[in-house]
Amino acid sequence: MLPCEEEGFSFSDHSHRRFNPLAGSWVLCSPHRAKRPWLGQVEDAPREQRPAHDPTCFLCPGNRRATGATNDHYTSTYVFPNDYAAVHAEQPDCSTDSLAVVAGENASSALFRVESARGQCSVVCFSPRHDLTLPELGLGEICRVIRTWQGIYAELSAKPSIAYIQIFENKGAAMGCSNPHPHGQVWALSVVPSEPAKEIESLKAYRQARISTNPSACMLCAYVSAEEDNAAAGEQSSRLVLQNKSFMALVPFWATWPFETMIVAKSHVASIADLCESQIADLAEVVQGLTCRYDNLFQCSFPYSMGLHQAPTTTHPDAACCHLHMHFYPPLLRSATVRKFLVGFEMMAEPQRDLTAEQAASRLRAQSSTHYKL
Repeated sequence: MLPCEEEGFSFSDHSHRRFNPLAGSWVLCSPHRAKRPWLGQVEDAPREQRPAHDPTCFLCPGNRRATGATNDHYTSTYVFPNDYAAVHAEQPDCSTDSLAVVAGENASSALFRVESARGQCSVVCFSPRHDLTLPELGLGEICRVIRTWQGIYAELSAKPSIAYIQIFENKGAAMGCSNPHPHGQVWALSVVPSEPAKEIESLKAYRQARISTNPSACMLCAYVSAEEDNAAAGEQSSRLVLQNKSFMALVPFWATWPFETMIVAKSHVASIADLCESQIADLAEVVQGLTCRYDNLFQCSFPYSMGLHQAPTTTHPDAACCHLHMHFYPPLLRSATVRKFLVGFEMMAEPQRDLTAEQAASRLRAQSSTHYKL
């Protein structure tokens, strides 16, 4: 039973707010709104049929990219520098002092702050096949993707100029993906960005508050244990989608997006660099199982933004507090063509969702682990 339900309050009927302890923020849940009619924008249904090799694709093996560079004739994962990188390793310095001259402000002013951002960006092609996505790859192929992530993360962690490494994937036109070829990106920066910085501060604060009784206390270790207990209590309140020995996929209690999920390591693993071969295989299994259920939900190639949150680098001073997890933020709400928008109240006040986390998890759990195309 969920908290408060014994007092007549229903999480599936009554509006309420849920706290996100990782981000330190709240989300408004309004389950009664799920029945409202929809006359708003609909998305184009994703194109289902694509060739195994597209001669016009900038990411397919052997093809020429927009900059004139030519891809290798790769047969597995393929990594190359992003031709349109968001940050660069070499550029002039910029600081609050230089901006103050332009702004006519005192250099100590808190109103005009700026700092340089350096780094490097890479593209990671998951497969030479243009027509496949993560859920359609074999487990061995997904393992190779994870090992590729491991290699990039380890290599970049060794660079003194790199403070943070973000591994992510934007899948589908609805999430702004500019190329349907299965690929992700890695951005490495000289600073730790805002979102992971908030999570790290929350993880540190959780441990610090319990350090006298449990010096290795971890918020996400405790959360995994609590969600396992909750799932064992009954399906109605379960937010678990699937799990194996090393990882679980669940809809977080505080989820914002309708079918938002999180894959969490069951043991305290700071980063993908710490995964052994059996854990890599387990992570591949859960990634495939979750993304397959996503596609099966609306019988389409399910769009999402996915990213790994872990220790910023292997040598970061707060690495021991970090706990490896993956966020999946998919926009679809009711069908393959109706998406959730974060607008109005969500932009001006706080995020809001209609479907409860428990309802979303139930629908994902009910999906087959076999892809609908097979």
